[in-house]
Amino acid sequence: MSARPVIVIEDDPFPRILQVILDPNVSTERRDAFAHFMAHDVPDFAGWCAETRAGVPSLYPSDVRLVSSQEELRANLPDATAVIVESLTIGAEELALAPHLKAVQKYGTITRSIDSAACAARGVPVLTLRRRANIACAEHNMAMMLTLARKLHRITGLISAEQLKAAGYSPTTFDRRHTAYSGWPRIQNLKMLHEATLGIIGMGEIGRELAVRAAAFGMRVIYFQRNALTADEETQFSASHVPLDTLLAESDWVSIQLPETKATHNFIDREKLAKMKRGAFLINVSRSGIVDRDALIAALKSGHLGGFALDPLYEEPGRSDDELLQFDNVMLTPHTAAQPRFNALNDFRDLLAGLAKVLA
Repeated sequence: MSARPVIVIEDDPFPRILQVILDPNVSTERRDAFAHFMAHDVPDFAGWCAETRAGVPSLYPSDVRLVSSQEELRANLPDATAVIVESLTIGAEELALAPHLKAVQKYGTITRSIDSAACAARGVPVLTLRRRANIACAEHNMAMMLTLARKLHRITGLISAEQLKAAGYSPTTFDRRHTAYSGWPRIQNLKMLHEATLGIIGMGEIGRELAVRAAAFGMRVIYFQRNALTADEETQFSASHVPLDTLLAESDWVSIQLPETKATHNFIDREKLAKMKRGAFLINVSRSGIVDRDALIAALKSGHLGGFALDPLYEEPGRSDDELLQFDNVMLTPHTAAQPRFNALNDFRDLLAGLAKVLA
């Protein structure tokens, strides 16, 4: 058993930061990589780490072990003081392997992979974290919907008749003795989110954050995933479970909130796009490969798809001659949905403060 706390962490690009913060034996290469990764938001990343360590003296130095499978997790549990997981399982069998375990931290809020009852019986608290990056992705999704609905990406800055005419619009004047003056630019087909239907494919943590925001806009929210939420959760998120075909047929806006795996690659294909309501919009703030690019372009060219928004891109960095940029009803952003960097950094400060309190 190490004299230092042993923190076992499910390996993922962002939680690796905890190794840089807590483990003095982390490689210089990894320290430098994260300093470069953070530089545009946190120029003094080393100083930020030092300040964070000072706030949790009981956790520094720690022996941080990154694991990428259930087998690796189990192999490291005998020494573990705390475990941080996102998708790996913590159940009675895992707890039996961990005699020194004092805390289980979920990197998120949905704890279905953790046997909370077994942890409670062992006196091991289960900690959760509402991740700011998930909130940011939901906000970005809403921003994309609002931008496409109000055509903000096309009309912002077009304030003169000459500009509007050059952009293909037909501005006019109204007789104010009889009518109001709003709408003089004659921008057609503007939309509202209020009273529209949002279909969310994947009601995980980002999907739930999105549902709350959409409901606040007065949207009807429906969702599809293999396992429906409980009745209480559906009430909490103002969302109703429906079959996928129903979601595609009824939604004015379809938002994808799925991880990209072999099962979800090209999940939105020609068949599913054809089942969408004509003129509906597709928003993808998850992974680009979930939507079949060729099928998407065909649906945009035919006019069946009312619009599309994407973050991150099919190719990073993107190309200025990307065919998707030719469509005036498409919005692309360069992998910024979860930003700024302080979303993750503030999450980890909160996470470490909670762990330090439990381990004190």
